[in-house]
Order: sequence, then structure tokens, then C-alpha cells
Amino acid sequence: MLTLYPAIDLKDGACVRLRRGEMAQATVYSDDPAAQARAWQDVGFRWLHVVDLNGAFAGRSVNADAVRAILAAVTVPVQLGGGIREMPAIEQWFAAGVARVILGSAAARNPDLAKRACRAFPGRIAIGIDARGGRVAVEGWADTTELTALELALRFEDAGAAALIYTDIGRDGMLAGLNIAETVDLAARISTPVIASGGVGSLADLAALRDAAAGRIEGVIVGRALYDGRIVPAEALALLAH
Repeated sequence: MLTLYPAIDLKDGACVRLRRGEMAQATVYSDDPAAQARAWQDVGFRWLHVVDLNGAFAGRSVNADAVRAILAAVTVPVQLGGGIREMPAIEQWFAAGVARVILGSAAARNPDLAKRACRAFPGRIAIGIDARGGRVAVEGWADTTELTALELALRFEDAGAAALIYTDIGRDGMLAGLNIAETVDLAARISTPVIASGGVGSLADLAALRDAAAGRIEGVIVGRALYDGRIVPAEALALLAH
């Protein structure tokens, strides 16, 4: 069974979706993220995936009020990423009620910090690996490093991370389908569970991932296709339950 994570991306206090990570190409879907979070919970989602987009660029939490409103509005677990790059910030978000913290830029730029966080909070840290052309991108995807996705993943093989979230930036928000081949190949080379992200546009995309996963993929993040109505939550949840 694959866990389906509905994405709540926060920009200037609103719930938006981007295309290929471009902040200038944001579509606003709700100006009430807490209400959107409740709506996703009410239709049966068991996790929420929340990202502070402004925070990813700023290197610190910017949409903290919206995140706290989401946490107050739901009872399902929330995983949060975007601008969390220091241990005090990680600790503060866990104290606020976040179930899992996602470290992306911090994992690439400061792997020692990420490993310490994994040890301090076993099973509660996810490593975000965002790749453009196979190379890891950081700082809100503004900078592309020379590090490959696999190289970064292998750094955390024995760290105790809850999961690796693998996003193909070129497909994110484009509804053209996941990069299933690279995602499954990455999952086959590591022992840490992998969550797929970037490009889901239809139930067929979810079915293709399920059929290719062979038990190696823990879950999948879906954004624009849910907001646009291309994917009906009940149908997606039923599909991935088998």
C-alpha cells in the first residue's frame, strides 16, 4: 500500500502550486490553508505534506502562522519542509506538533546537522532530494549542485531517516507524470523508504507507480492534480490501498 500525501504549498500565507518550482508561476488555490488542510483530512487522507515556499528561499520559516493554523485544524500527522536549517528550528516545529520535519537544503549543505537530527529524532526526519537533470538543487531550487541524487541518498543510508522524498523538479506541477524509472532505481539502491514526488497528473500515473514500485516506494505526493480535480481523492486512495 502506498501512502498518498496531498501537498499544501504555502506562499505569502496562501495555498499555491508552482510549475517547476518557479515562484513567479504560482497558482493560488486557497487563501485559507487551515480550511484546505481540514478538507484533505475530511476526504480520507492520512498524512499532509506541507512546504513553506517562502521559507525555502529565505532559509527560515516564513509562513509559520499558516503552518500553526494547519496543525490546529487537523489531527492527521503533518510533515513540514521549507527553510528548516537549524536544530532549534527542528526542535521548535516538533514541539509545535509537526510529526515529521523535511530537510532538503540542510541535508545537502550541512549533512552533519541532518544526521544529528536523525539521531535526535529517530524516524521523524525526512530527507528531501530535489533533482534537476539528476543533480541536487537547493535554496528553493534556485541553485543546482554537482551532487547527484544517489550520492546524497547514500550519505544518509545509516542515518535513521524516516524517508527520502525524491522530486524531479522538471516535472513538478507539470501534470506530465512522475519520473518513475529514476525514482524506482533510486529506491532499489538504498534501504531508506522513498516517497515519490513531482508530476502526478492522473490516476494512471498513480497506477503506474504502484505497479512499478514492487514494495520499494513508501508513498507519493500529489498537488496540482488534486486541486484541479484531475484526481478524485476517494478514487486515488482506493487505487493505492491495494
